[in-house]
Amino acid sequence: MTDKAELLPTTAELQRLRKVAAGLEDPDVIVRGGLVLSPGTEEWLERDVLIAGRHIAALTPWDHVASGTSEVDARGAWVAPGFIDAHLHIEYTNLTPGQLARVSVPRGTTTVLTDPNAAANVWGPEGMDYLLTTRAPFHIFQQVSPTTPASTSLERGGAIIPEQTVLDRLHDDVTATLGEGNPFDLGEVSTARYREALIAGRRITGHTAAQTHESLWSYLAAGVGDDHNSATVDEALERTRLGAMITVMGSSLADNTVPLFADLDAIAPALRHMCFCADDKHALDLSTEGHIDHHVRQAIRFGVAPVLAYRMATAQPAHYYRLDQVVGLLAPSRLADLQIIPDLADVRPSTVMVAGSVVARNGTASFEVDDDVPEWTRDSIRLPETLDADLLRVSADGPRARVRAMEMYNGYFKRAFDAELAVEGDRVQCDTGTDVLKIAVIDRHHAEPLAGVGFVRGFGLRRGAIAISMNCPNMNIAVVGADDASMLRAVEEIRAMGGGFVTVDGDEVLARVELPVGGMMSDAPFEETAAALAHAHAVTADLGCPIPSPYIILSFVGLYVVPDLGVTERGLVDTRTQQFVDVLLPGPVDACGHADLAHP
Repeated sequence: MTDKAELLPTTAELQRLRKVAAGLEDPDVIVRGGLVLSPGTEEWLERDVLIAGRHIAALTPWDHVASGTSEVDARGAWVAPGFIDAHLHIEYTNLTPGQLARVSVPRGTTTVLTDPNAAANVWGPEGMDYLLTTRAPFHIFQQVSPTTPASTSLERGGAIIPEQTVLDRLHDDVTATLGEGNPFDLGEVSTARYREALIAGRRITGHTAAQTHESLWSYLAAGVGDDHNSATVDEALERTRLGAMITVMGSSLADNTVPLFADLDAIAPALRHMCFCADDKHALDLSTEGHIDHHVRQAIRFGVAPVLAYRMATAQPAHYYRLDQVVGLLAPSRLADLQIIPDLADVRPSTVMVAGSVVARNGTASFEVDDDVPEWTRDSIRLPETLDADLLRVSADGPRARVRAMEMYNGYFKRAFDAELAVEGDRVQCDTGTDVLKIAVIDRHHAEPLAGVGFVRGFGLRRGAIAISMNCPNMNIAVVGADDASMLRAVEEIRAMGGGFVTVDGDEVLARVELPVGGMMSDAPFEETAAALAHAHAVTADLGCPIPSPYIILSFVGLYVVPDLGVTERGLVDTRTQQFVDVLLPGPVDACGHADLAHP
C-alpha cells in the first residue's frame, strides 16, 4: 500500500541526500547527459540526475560530478518523471495490480490514483485494500469510494460499506481524493462526506457526465474539483472557468484526447489546468494503445508543445493532487521515478526507473509479479441454483407494445427513446431488424432471483448474447441479447467460469474471458488476458456488434448516474429524477403498431 509518509525520505535518507548534493558523498546512480524536464519551468535542462537510494539528491550541470557507483546513459535523450494516471478503476483493466504494473510501468506510468468502487461493491473495505496493494514497483493512491451501495433505494448491491468507514478512510495516508459521487444526490449525507474530504485536505473527484448549468454548478459547489468527463472544448472550458482540473480521459469507453486537442487554439486557455487519466481501459487497449503515454502522444500529435504535454502527465497532476513532494517532479528529495525518452513524440521509454532502480527497458518489465491473490477473492458469483426463464420476462397484452428504451451514443451515454415491439404470447420480443435488444441486470451477490430488464439500441447483435459479471457500479451480471434463451445461456457460462465476459450464439459459447478474481480481474499474465479479449471482441463483431469494446460498454449501460436511463437489479431508472420507471409505456398500440396518441 502506498502510504505517502513511507515514500518520503527518512531522517537518515535526508542526511545522505544532503551530503550527496553537497559533494561530500558519491551518488549511487547518475543519470547522465540527458535533457531533464525542469521541475518548475517549461524547459528541458542540460542536467545530470544524482540519485542516492530511493530519491533524487540533486540536478547538476552535465559532468559536474565525475562518477557515481553506477551510471545510466541518457545522452541524446530526454529525461522525464514517471507518468501519473489521475483517475483509474484498476478493476476495469481486468488485471490485478501487479499485472497492471507489468503492462504500464514499461510504458512510463509509475503512479495511479484509483477509485476501487467495484472492489468495494464485491468485497467491502478488505477488497478496497487489496486493490491498493502490490509488491511491483508501482505507486497506487486511493480515491475513496463513496458509500456502498451508492443508493439503497435503487439497488440492492453487494457488500455494504458504512458511511463512517468512508469518512475514516479520507484521513488515511494512502488517500489522495474522495472518489466520484452521484451528481444528482443533494442529500445531507453526501454533502457531509464532501465536507469531510475538504477537512482532511483531500481533493474531490468528479463525475460530471453531460452536466451543465444548475446541475453542474450544484455538483461543483460541494467542493468537487476535477472532471474526467469533459468530452468537448466547451465542456472543458466551462469547468476550467469554474476552477476545476480537467483530467482528460482516454479510455476503452471513449478517447477524449481527440475532441479536446483537435482545436488547439480553442482549448489553449485550459491546457495548464489539465492532466490525464485512463478511467476505464482494459488490458487489450493498454497493451496495444498504451496508458498515459497514449495521452502524451495524442497531445503532441495535435500540436501541444512536448514540454507542456509531459508536464500535463507529471507535474500538473502532482501539484493538483498534493503529491508533488513525493512524485511527479525531477527535483531534490523526490522519489527517483523517471524515464528516458529517445523520441519525445514517440513516447516510448528506453529505460524506466522507480525509486532509484531500473525496472524496465525497451518496453519490457525487469521485474516479476509475485503478489498474493487471496482465496477469498475468488468464487464470487452467487446465483440461484436454476435460472427461471421468467426472470427476463417483459409481459404485455396485445400483438405489440410500447417500451422505454435507451440508445447508446458517445461511448457509454444513453439517449431515451420509445420503441414498438412485437408480443408473442404475453412476452415482449426484441427486434434485431431495428437493433432493439433486451438488456438485463441480474443480482450475483445473494443467490436470489432478482433482475431488472430494459431495452437498448447500439449493440447490433443479429443473434446470440453477451454477458459480463461487472455491471457498474454494483458488479452484478449484465447481459444483452437477441433472445432470452441465449441470454440465460450466457449467464450460466458466467457462473461456470467464476466471472468474466462471454459471447454465445444460442447454446454455443463462442468466446470467454475468464476473470476469476472477483469476477473482474485475472492474475494471469496480462498478455493472456489481452489475447482473450481480442478474440472475444472479434467473434462478437461477427454477430453484428459494431462496438469495438462491447463488454466494457455493457458495463455502463446500467449506470444510473449517466443520462437518460439506467438499469439495476431492481428495475429501470430515470437518471435525472433518480426514480424507477416502467419499461412498458402507457397507451395501447393497434394491430398495425400505431400508438394511441390520446394516451401519451
